[in-house]
Amino acid sequence: MGWIKRNLFFVIGAVVALALIGFAGFYNYSGWKHNANEAEELKKSYEELKRLNSLNPHPGLGKVNNIELARQQQKEIRDFLAKAYRRFERIPAIPGSAKITSEEYASALRSTIDQLTRDAANNGVAVPSPGPTPDKKFTFSFSAQSQRVQFKGHLQPLAVQLGEVKVIADILNKAKINSLDQLRRERVSPDDDAGTQSDYLDSHSQTNDLAVLAPYEITFRCFSPELADVLAGFANSPHGIVVKSMNVEPAAITMSPDQPPPAVAYVPTPYTAAPPPPPIRSESDTFRQRYGIGSKDSYRAAPPPTVYATQPIAAAPKTGPKAVLDEKQLKVVMLVQIVKPLVKK
Repeated sequence: MGWIKRNLFFVIGAVVALALIGFAGFYNYSGWKHNANEAEELKKSYEELKRLNSLNPHPGLGKVNNIELARQQQKEIRDFLAKAYRRFERIPAIPGSAKITSEEYASALRSTIDQLTRDAANNGVAVPSPGPTPDKKFTFSFSAQSQRVQFKGHLQPLAVQLGEVKVIADILNKAKINSLDQLRRERVSPDDDAGTQSDYLDSHSQTNDLAVLAPYEITFRCFSPELADVLAGFANSPHGIVVKSMNVEPAAITMSPDQPPPAVAYVPTPYTAAPPPPPIRSESDTFRQRYGIGSKDSYRAAPPPTVYATQPIAAAPKTGPKAVLDEKQLKVVMLVQIVKPLVKK
């Protein structure tokens, strides 16, 4: 201890030197570890560079930067999808509340059917009558739900279908087709199993990575201008209605049983009766006729009488310009799909 007291400054310096040496060693070790990590990262970056240079297509060199071009193309695709989604707006459900009760849906269904029926009548669109009584109405494929006040299962799919059917019927009414014969949809409710079979399709909705495709089948009668208006209405709709297939054929001519047959006009038609046989002449009459000698017994044959008889003939043809194209009514069976984009998460 005496030696330490005599060499106190030396001991303190030695301790400080040892501390500095330890710190220097730790710093060198840390630097070496950092350099090793950086060397490993550099090696990985070099391997990635070699991999990118060996890719086909090449990422680009100099002024051509294919990676940046790919990023720009991705941005263009995202912008295009954003614009395309504006043409595929979801159709609002009827009713549009989050939690739909049976009373709310029953009221909305009846009011919507009444509105569509009035719109069809105002636009001259004939709809089939399901019953002889006036209280029976065309239900636009909702016959199973139209007479109920309590429903089974979840009501949201039925509300979505009611909104979609209204959009389709509005386009048909706006085009002023002659008649709507049938409208079919897929089964989405337990009540649909007991409904009229003619209201439903055997196919179901299809789902892909981007959207849900809901099928509907429409049967209606019209002429070619109205058919063009229907296709234009589907094409211009903001809700993304795609015509999947279409079958067009001449509509059968139907006549009401109370309608009388067309009247047939009868007009007199003249015809000439057969002439009577010539009279028997004597030799003296022949002699006089040969030499032009008249006789009080000579006679001049009277013209045959005209007799009129009645027979049916067609009405007189109309005068004026003739129609070059006589268009017939068409029966159209159209399968459409409503494209509903998936909700982005």
